[in-house]
Amino acid sequence: MSARSPFDFPRQGPAGPLTGVRVLDLSAYIAGPYGCSLLADQGASVLKVEPPAGDNLRRYPSTLEAESRAFLGVNRSKRGVVLDLKADGDHARLLRLVREADVLVHNFRPGVPERLRIDHPTLQAINPRLVYCAVTGYGETGPLKDKAGYDQVLQTMTGMCVEQGDRRGAPEVLYGSVVDYYAAALVAAGVSSALYERERSGEGQYVGVSLLRAALAMQSARLVWAEGEPANVRRDMRSGGITGLHPTREGWLYLSANTPHFWQALCELVGLPALAEDPRYDSVRKRAEHTDELVPRLHQALSARTALEWEAVFGERVPCAAARRVEEMFDHPQVAAEGIVETIPHPLLSSYRGVAHPIRFGRTPGPAPFAAPMLGEHNGLLPGEDGAVA
Repeated sequence: MSARSPFDFPRQGPAGPLTGVRVLDLSAYIAGPYGCSLLADQGASVLKVEPPAGDNLRRYPSTLEAESRAFLGVNRSKRGVVLDLKADGDHARLLRLVREADVLVHNFRPGVPERLRIDHPTLQAINPRLVYCAVTGYGETGPLKDKAGYDQVLQTMTGMCVEQGDRRGAPEVLYGSVVDYYAAALVAAGVSSALYERERSGEGQYVGVSLLRAALAMQSARLVWAEGEPANVRRDMRSGGITGLHPTREGWLYLSANTPHFWQALCELVGLPALAEDPRYDSVRKRAEHTDELVPRLHQALSARTALEWEAVFGERVPCAAARRVEEMFDHPQVAAEGIVETIPHPLLSSYRGVAHPIRFGRTPGPAPFAAPMLGEHNGLLPGEDGAVA
């Protein structure tokens, strides 16, 4: 190895629970890369390995001229190198990094790691302590295992879009890559569990995360089919009736009034106290059955104020939120109080504000975030071509 390992770099701020863990991130797009960023948030040293063309996310549409907003958002706190794994010299460099690594994450389709000579058995023989995490679209077996998997494809396949859409209209995609981000959380959780088990056994292992498993796990409350019941029963979790988005004098407001005390508070604060005493509406199910009677009266009452005014009126007594644009979160007082967003220096943008510390640890809070790497930014720290692999 060169005198300075790409894994060895100082982080500003306190140690995290994964400080000292070395992660090789060979993944692209969102699920694998963001899972590795979650590990970096907890102190792990993450080295992002990209092909010469770079992660495809770098080329996604962005209103930033110098960078991809999506790439910055899912690749924070990593160093970055470029390796052509089809070239023998770069393949040898990767294997030398594997010897030092604790974790490797990739999202190649089944069969590709074997062709690149980075499959689990090959790397396990080089480093038996390696935690090897593969992110796939559909898993390791079955008729779809070789297909490329994408967030919205899996949403559509697994029923999420049908449930999201109007029952009398077309299915609707849930924008925001929710399957990818949940899969990223499974990557971080699965890798952390494997590292914990390694402390007992001394051995690494294979960790498999698929978008299919993520999409179905997200719907665990829907995926319950009792013996003897028909397949096409209602499985949606929406309460109906009062709970949902409602128009106000200006803006939209989401209300949740499922419990008796929230329902009573809502009726009192909007000036409809008699509804709370009416036995026809004394349960969530009954209120859903009387939607056509209740919602017009609620909308008339809500038209007296704006969404933000109602949010203040309801306070802690009625769970609610005015519909906001995401950019309003940058300066929201609760976000500021929690330290979720920080200013991060960047060589091309000067700086940008982004997510930091999505998990709070009391004793080992973790170091400060830093910007996603430029393409090949840290190639100078890679081992030379003449280094022996054996």
